Amino acid sequence: MSPLPYRDEHRIFRASVRRFLEREVVPNIRAWEDEGLVPRSAWRRMGEQGFLCTDVPEAYGGVGGDFLYAVVVAEELGRIAFTGLAAPLHSDIVVPYLTAFGSDLLKRRLLPGCVRGELIAAVAMTEPDAGSDLAAIRTRVEQQGDQLVLNGAKTFISNGAEADVVIVAARDPAVAEPHAAIDLVVVEAGTPGFSRGKRLDKIGWRANDTAELFFDDCRVPVGNRLGQKGAGFRMLMDKLKQERLMVALIAVATAEAILEQTVAYVKERRAFGQPLSAFQNTRFRLAEAATEVRVGRAFLDKLIVDHLAGAATVEEVSMAKYWCADAAMRAVDGCLQLHGGYGYTEEYPVARAWRDLRVLSIFAGTNEIMKTIIAKQLGL
Repeated sequence: MSPLPYRDEHRIFRASVRRFLEREVVPNIRAWEDEGLVPRSAWRRMGEQGFLCTDVPEAYGGVGGDFLYAVVVAEELGRIAFTGLAAPLHSDIVVPYLTAFGSDLLKRRLLPGCVRGELIAAVAMTEPDAGSDLAAIRTRVEQQGDQLVLNGAKTFISNGAEADVVIVAARDPAVAEPHAAIDLVVVEAGTPGFSRGKRLDKIGWRANDTAELFFDDCRVPVGNRLGQKGAGFRMLMDKLKQERLMVALIAVATAEAILEQTVAYVKERRAFGQPLSAFQNTRFRLAEAATEVRVGRAFLDKLIVDHLAGAATVEEVSMAKYWCADAAMRAVDGCLQLHGGYGYTEEYPVARAWRDLRVLSIFAGTNEIMKTIIAKQLGL
């Protein structure tokens, strides 16, 4: 029994999401990964079903649901071990910046399309020379009259090649203090001066369109700035808590699914005249993996409850992000080993999960940065 306060409507929603993914996503995963892209029709179908941006208020085209709806979608995507359709990134990491900090005009113009899956959203923080250190970004934003002018480059931007709405972190070169210099600016597809580089050829997340973005005297209205001038770093710190919680959630949900599949596999697969499950090594490895995943789930559920109450702390979310990402990778690596050669083929989801989980210790702030944050909270 989950300690999370699910209601009947959450359970009905989960059943709908699961049916949709099994019917319309799972049969297409291999083709989408070969193509390196999830078609826009899949995003629109997600939107039509009400599976995107579930927390957006009704006034802007959403249903105003609580965070548990986002949890359900992320868990069900984890259950099929597929990150290519990056709905949690779109719905629960990027769009919340618009919902929380955008002007009413900006929200009315963009949020309904995001909810319907007609607009795909991305956030552009990472640069060729600046990753987890957000204060070191070099992309510039300067106000000229009623326009904001951006110049610079971003890289490793998930949803970047197809994004219609990009939230760009940029620095005002006239402001000396690094954290006070950062703004968040909304740039839309088709804006002059905004271009995209090649799609990046990645180890995992093969169906997700990760790309380079370039801004060359890219001009947008001043109203496309989110929040107050110079408030970008504070807004990033505020929303990065939910982003890191979502990373932990995807890690645990994927590991739970792969563990369940592996337990079934070792009961059927035979070696030396007996099931793999009869060997002590198999039992011990799965016992260890199950324990780590269960511990991660308990901590994660506690933080979800805290987040629902607005009480999740930076320290504990950082702990969950790094520990769950590492624990899930250890668990899935052990599961792949127990599949033998089959685990190294695309025939089994464990292979996809193994290559897709690896990046979770890198993005949303590396696990080394998470440990630095934790140490700082400890007074070190």
